[in-house]
Amino acid sequence: MDYKDTLLMPKTDFPMRGNLPNREPQMQAKWDELKIYEKVQNRTKGRPLFILHDGPPYANGDIHMGHALNKVLKDIIVRFKSMSGYHSPYVPGWDTHGLPIETALTKNGKVDRKSMSVAEFRKLCEEYALQQIDRQREQFKRLGVRGDWENPYITLSKEFEAQQIKVFGEMAKQGYIYKGKKPVYWSPSSESALAEAEIEYQDKRSPSIYVAFPVVDGKNVLDGDEKVVIWTTTPWTIPANLAITVHPKLQYSVVQVEGNKYVVASGLLETLVKELEWENHQVIKTFEGEQLEHVICRHPIYERDSLVILGEHVTLDAGTGCVHTAPGHGEDDYIVGQKYNLDVLCPVDDKGVMTAEAPGFEGLFYDNANKPITEKLEEAGALLKLNFVTHSYPHDWRTKKPVIFRATAQWFASIKDFREQLLEAIKEVKWVPNWGETRLYNMVRDRGDWCISRQRAWGVPIPVFYGENGEPIITDETIDHVSSLFRQHGSNIWFEWDTKQLLPDGFTSEHSPNGTFTKEMDIMDVWFDSGSSHQGVLVEREELERPADLYLEGSDQYRGWFNSSLSTSVAVSGKSPYKGILSHGFALDGQGRKMSKSVGNVVVPNDVMKQLGADILRLWVASVDYQSDVRVSDKILKQVAEVYRKIRNTFRFLLGNLDDFDPKLNAVKREDLPELDRYMLIKLNQVIDKVKKGYDEYNFSAVYHTIHNFCTIELSSFYLDIAKDTLYIQSADQHERRSIQTVLYEVLVALTKLVTPILPHTADEVWAFVPGVDEESVQLTDMPDALAIDESEIEAKWNKFMIVRDEVLKALENARNEKVIGKSLTAAIQLYPSAEVKQLLENVEPLHKLFIVSKAEIAGEMAEAPTEAGKFDDLAIVVQSAEGETCERCWVVSTTVGQNETHQTLCVDCATIVTESY
Repeated sequence: MDYKDTLLMPKTDFPMRGNLPNREPQMQAKWDELKIYEKVQNRTKGRPLFILHDGPPYANGDIHMGHALNKVLKDIIVRFKSMSGYHSPYVPGWDTHGLPIETALTKNGKVDRKSMSVAEFRKLCEEYALQQIDRQREQFKRLGVRGDWENPYITLSKEFEAQQIKVFGEMAKQGYIYKGKKPVYWSPSSESALAEAEIEYQDKRSPSIYVAFPVVDGKNVLDGDEKVVIWTTTPWTIPANLAITVHPKLQYSVVQVEGNKYVVASGLLETLVKELEWENHQVIKTFEGEQLEHVICRHPIYERDSLVILGEHVTLDAGTGCVHTAPGHGEDDYIVGQKYNLDVLCPVDDKGVMTAEAPGFEGLFYDNANKPITEKLEEAGALLKLNFVTHSYPHDWRTKKPVIFRATAQWFASIKDFREQLLEAIKEVKWVPNWGETRLYNMVRDRGDWCISRQRAWGVPIPVFYGENGEPIITDETIDHVSSLFRQHGSNIWFEWDTKQLLPDGFTSEHSPNGTFTKEMDIMDVWFDSGSSHQGVLVEREELERPADLYLEGSDQYRGWFNSSLSTSVAVSGKSPYKGILSHGFALDGQGRKMSKSVGNVVVPNDVMKQLGADILRLWVASVDYQSDVRVSDKILKQVAEVYRKIRNTFRFLLGNLDDFDPKLNAVKREDLPELDRYMLIKLNQVIDKVKKGYDEYNFSAVYHTIHNFCTIELSSFYLDIAKDTLYIQSADQHERRSIQTVLYEVLVALTKLVTPILPHTADEVWAFVPGVDEESVQLTDMPDALAIDESEIEAKWNKFMIVRDEVLKALENARNEKVIGKSLTAAIQLYPSAEVKQLLENVEPLHKLFIVSKAEIAGEMAEAPTEAGKFDDLAIVVQSAEGETCERCWVVSTTVGQNETHQTLCVDCATIVTESY
C-alpha cells in the first residue's frame, strides 16, 4: 500500500499562482456579464445612503499613479460601505473643458484654429474629450473600480451644463456675480485669465531696481526737492505707475546723500545704506507716513503725476517702505487705488505685449521691456541701482510659463458677502486629516474675489446678454431660458445661434429700447464647472443627494475643487456640498522624488497592471499612509506582491483543506469545539473588529497589516502549522479534524469578505471555490460580524500558552543550530516549568502536537532542570533527538513504529487509522 494515498492532503483547483494580468480581465468580463454594479445597487436599495461624490479627473491622456491612488481609495470605501449596511451608488465623472484640450488639438491634432468658427472648433474639442473619457474609463475599470461606468457625469453633457447655468444664475440673483476691471492672474502664454488654483510657483530670475521719483509738491511736509525711493522686481510695470503707497503708521526719514534728499522708511534705512552704498548719509527729517498723504511726485519717465497715498499692506519686509503702485498690475495696488479714484491703467495686451499706453515701449513683450525701461530710467537719472534676484514667481500650471497681474474686464464671483457662512460651513465638516480644516479655513478667510471668466472657446458660456447701453442683463427669465435651451441642445448653440434666438420670445429690457442685444463671448472657469457638480450631479441624479457624505481628492484640491464646490454650494443652498473631506498626498518615486519623464522615474499604472495585476496595485494603495505623500517603485511593488502571495497561499491552504467539507453537514457546533479551535475563533473576531474599524476610519494600512499579520502569524505560523497533522493524517470524519475544518471555514468566509474592498478580483476568485455559499459574487454579501463568543478565560489561557510556545520554538531553533536535531519532528523535549506554567501546560493537550515535536513531557519543576537545559523566564527546556523510528505516514519519530504486523512502517496511531479506514 502506498501510504501517501491514505493521507487527506489539500485538494483544490484554486491556482497557486495569481496570474492576475490575465485572470483579472476575465473576472471583469464576468462582472460585466453579471451586471454586478446594478446587482449591488438592487441588493442594498432602501438602506441608508452613503454618497462618495467623485471629483472629476481631467479627460486628457492615460491615467497616472495619482489617478490610481485616488480611484482605488474611493473604490475601497464604496465597496466597504455597500457591504456594511449602506446603499452607496458611485457615479464617476470627468472634467472636460479647458485649455489643455484646446492645446492638444491645435498642437498635436494639427487643427487650424483660425480657419474655423468657434462652434466648429468646440465640436472637435467635444469629440476629443469623449475619446479621452473612453480611454480613461477602460483604464479605471481595469483597476477594478466599480461604478456606473455607462452613465458617468460629464461636465460637457447637456444636463450638467443646464444645472451649471442655474448655479451661475442663482449666484447672480444673490448679488455675488459682477463684472469689473481689476487685476487678475493673466497668462500671456494661454491668453487668458487664470484662477488661483491654476497657479504654481517656480523660481524666476528678475531684475531688481531702486527708482527715485522726484517730489513736485511736498504739501508743506516736504520741501519739494526730495525724491521718494521705490523698489520693484517688475520694471515693465513702471509705465503703469500712478502712485506710491506708504504706511500711515510707519516712520519715514528724509536722508541727505551727496546733495540728494531721499525719502525712505526709517526701519529700512540701515539696509538701504548698504544696498545703495550711501556714504556720509544724514537723516534731516522724520515723520509718520500719514503726513505724506497727497504729496505729488513726478513719474520718472512720463510727464505725469504719481500721487503718494496710504495703504495698510505696506511692510518693512523688503524694499524701501514706499511701494510702487500700478493699479492695473496688482491686487493691493488696485484696492488702494480705488480709494483714491486712480485709473486702472494696464498698458499690456492679451499676449503680454506693451501697448500704446506705454509710449516708447509699444510692441515689446513685457519681459523684454525690462531692459529698455531700466535704460530709460538710468538716462533720466532715476535709477539708483540695478541688480538681479532669483525668487519664487507665479507660473501657468499648464504652459509652465510666467504669469502677470493684469487688469482686464472680467466676471467675478464675490465671496465677501457670504464669507462668514463659508467659514461656519467649514467648521461643520468632518476633516481627515484634521489639518485640512485649518488649511481651507485660512484660504477662504484670506481669499479675494474669484475671477470666473476665461477668454477661450472650449467651456460653458457665461449666460449674460448686453443691452444697447452696454449694461449686462441677467434675469430669472433669461437664466431659466438659457438653462432650458442648454438642456435640450447643449451649450454650443450659444456660438451657433443669433443672440435673439437665445433670448425668450418677446423679451424686452429697459437697457435696449430698440430691442437689440448682444451676448457675452467669454466662458466660465473650469473650476466653476467642476465646482457646480453638487448641483449638476448630486441634485440632478435621482439616486444621489446633496450634501454628499464624502469628497475624496488629492491635497491640491483644497485650493481647487474643495474650495470652488464649497463657494458655489453655500452661495446657492446655504450649506456645504459635503459632510466630510478626505485628502491624500502625491505619488512619488521610491526615493521620494516627483515623477518625471525626463528623469525616467515614472511608474505607469497600465504597466503595473500588465506586469503584476490590478490587485497588487490596490494592495499597495492599502499599504501606504496615503494622507501623506506616498512612494512607489518596482522594488516596493514587488514587496507588496510578496505579501499578496502569502495572502493568496493562505486562501489556497484553507480551500485545499475544505475540499471534503460541507458546512451544512460537517460543521461542529461552537460549544463542541476544542479550546484551541475556539481560541482561533476569538482571534478571528478580533481581526474582524480591527479590519472593520480600519475601514470605517479610512485607515486602510491598519486593514492591510491586520490581514497580513493574521495570515502569516496567527494562521500560517501557528494554527495552520499545528492543524496540518490532524487535517492530513486523521480519518475524514474524526471530530478533531471536523472541528479544525469548521474553524477554517469560518476564517475563509470572513477573510474573503474582509479583503473584498481591497482585492475584489482575488476575493471573487476565492468565492467561486468556497463550499456552501449561495451568492454568485462575494460583492453581494455583507461584511462578517464578530461571532458571539465570550470566552475571555480561554483567550487569556491561550495567550499565555503562545508566550510559552515562543520559548519552546527558540529552544528548538537553538538545538537545530547546534545540530542536535533536524526538523522539529525529530525532537523530543523535556519541560521544567514554573508552578504557574506547569498548571497551564497540564491543561493543554496534546503537547507534542502543539509544539510540533515527536514527544513532549513535563519532566519536573523549573528548579530541577539540568544544567544543559535552555532557560527562559518561566521555563527550562531540554531538547533531545527523539527515540524510535520515523513513521512513514505521519513523520513522527515513535517507539511504536513496527508494532503493527500489517503496517510495520507506521506508528500505532497511523496503523489504526489505516486499518479502520482503508
